[in-house]
Amino acid sequence: MFEDDIQTIMFSADEIAAKVKEIGENITCDYKLMTEDIFCVGILKGAVMFYTDLVRQIKTNVKFDFMVASSYGSGTKSSGAVKILKDLDYDVAGKHMILIEDIVDTGITMEYLLKYCRGRGAKSVKICSLLNKPSRRVADITIDYVGFTVPDEFLVGYGLDYDGNYRNLPYIGVLKPDI
Repeated sequence: MFEDDIQTIMFSADEIAAKVKEIGENITCDYKLMTEDIFCVGILKGAVMFYTDLVRQIKTNVKFDFMVASSYGSGTKSSGAVKILKDLDYDVAGKHMILIEDIVDTGITMEYLLKYCRGRGAKSVKICSLLNKPSRRVADITIDYVGFTVPDEFLVGYGLDYDGNYRNLPYIGVLKPDI
C-alpha cells in the first residue's frame, strides 16, 4: 500500500482544510470591493485538490481556468525548462488572475507563468501556493498567498506526486528516501 511509503505525515487533512479556509478568507477580503471577476487558474495536475477546495472558500465571483506547466517530468529535481502542456482557454487581457499552485520550490515555473500571463495583458497576477519551499528557490518571485512553509523534503499527497503516484492521499507526507 502507498501509505507504507510515507516516512511521516507533515500536514493532516484537518490542518490542510483549516489553512485552505484561511487562505480563501484572505483572498475574499482582498477582492471583495472589486466589481470584476477573479480568474483563478489552477496549475494542473498537482494543484487540483487545493484548487477545488480553495475556490469554494472564496466568497466573490470566480472564473475557472487551468494550465498544465511543468519543469519536472518524472524526476524529483527541476529540469529548469518550463513546458506549457495546456494553455489558458480564456483571454485574460485586462483581467485579475490568481495562479494557484500546490508547491513552489525553485520558483522557475511560477516565474515563467507570471511573465507569460503579464505578457498576455492580465491586469494583475498573484500567486497562491499551498506550500512554499524557499530553501530551493532560484527565481526571485513573491508568493502572495501561502499556506505552509516547508523544509527541503520530498512531499506527496493532497495532489502532490512522485511519478504520478500518491496524489490521492488526504494528507501531505514526506516520501521515504529509498522510494
